[in-house]
Amino acid sequence: MRILLTGAAGFIGTHIGEVARERGHEVVPLDMFLEKAHGPGARPDGYAQLDLRSDVLDEVLDGIDVVCHQAAMVGNGVDAQDLPDYAEHNDAGTARLLAAMARAGVGDLVLASSMVVYGDGRYTCPVDGDVPPAVRQDDDLAAGRYDPRCPVCGGEIAWSQIDEDTPFLPRTSYAASKVAQEHYASAWCTLEGTRAIALRYHNVYGPGMPADTPYAGVAAIFRSAIARGEAPRVFEDGQQVRDFVHVRDVARANVLAIEQVAGHPVGLTPYNVASGRTFTIGQMAETLSAAAGGAPPVLTGDYRRFDVRHVVASPDAARRGLGFEAAIVPQDGLAALATDPLRTR
Repeated sequence: MRILLTGAAGFIGTHIGEVARERGHEVVPLDMFLEKAHGPGARPDGYAQLDLRSDVLDEVLDGIDVVCHQAAMVGNGVDAQDLPDYAEHNDAGTARLLAAMARAGVGDLVLASSMVVYGDGRYTCPVDGDVPPAVRQDDDLAAGRYDPRCPVCGGEIAWSQIDEDTPFLPRTSYAASKVAQEHYASAWCTLEGTRAIALRYHNVYGPGMPADTPYAGVAAIFRSAIARGEAPRVFEDGQQVRDFVHVRDVARANVLAIEQVAGHPVGLTPYNVASGRTFTIGQMAETLSAAAGGAPPVLTGDYRRFDVRHVVASPDAARRGLGFEAAIVPQDGLAALATDPLRTR
């Protein structure tokens, strides 16, 4: 297949390109080389440098079988002033790409989405049943009560796995933009009679992670601290539950979706991309420190009210629909991250 891969020079895009070529596909790599992600003057050979928001895309789509859309401005966004940048890069860029695909007659899309569309996941209250979590309050957080409460009775609630039917509850600029991308892709499918697969990534890590950009994830931040001889500083109590999934598994999920999207029904089909194994932020920091021979993590008690406390997804739909199952368990992959090379621009 001939694949247009946007965001091809990024952390995940690089691995997708490698796996796709290993499986015999032709990859047309596209990236705008956003300075925040790649640094000034980054222009590797072999890439089409285009800005989805403004450049003409029709020529690059000529002869393409499927688009794998990874290009995005990532990170959380810290306040409302970040909203326009996320809307312009992620949402306007995606809308323009979809319009160009319609003109070019390209009817298959694999979209990079994220578990952040779910917000704080799914919870169960012993009194009120399944509930969305209430927004965490500063007085609770300052007192070390980090778990959210029931929005109805104010009592304690317990997290549970989420599936693809879980309602959207975006909490940040980035999360809102990923929800919008899925909605634009779904509308494009309806208008054009086309197919899309949205892959909702959980916490992706692995070789080539950005180490010193605004896009660096918590695993890379901890890894960089250990390399400087510092102890990883863990917010809250370290008991935040996550699913860490290796970038090579994420790349493989994308290529499986690329190969199978044409056989999916018209419309958008979402899949969680997760390891299926729970891990806390504290366990992740401990695993990295132990593997690198570094200082043990420090629990700081620091917090940000908008941070998600727990979010864990079921991988069952991706197993059924794509034949995807993560091969790298977090204990092994995170230990290897202690010595994996990171990208420093």
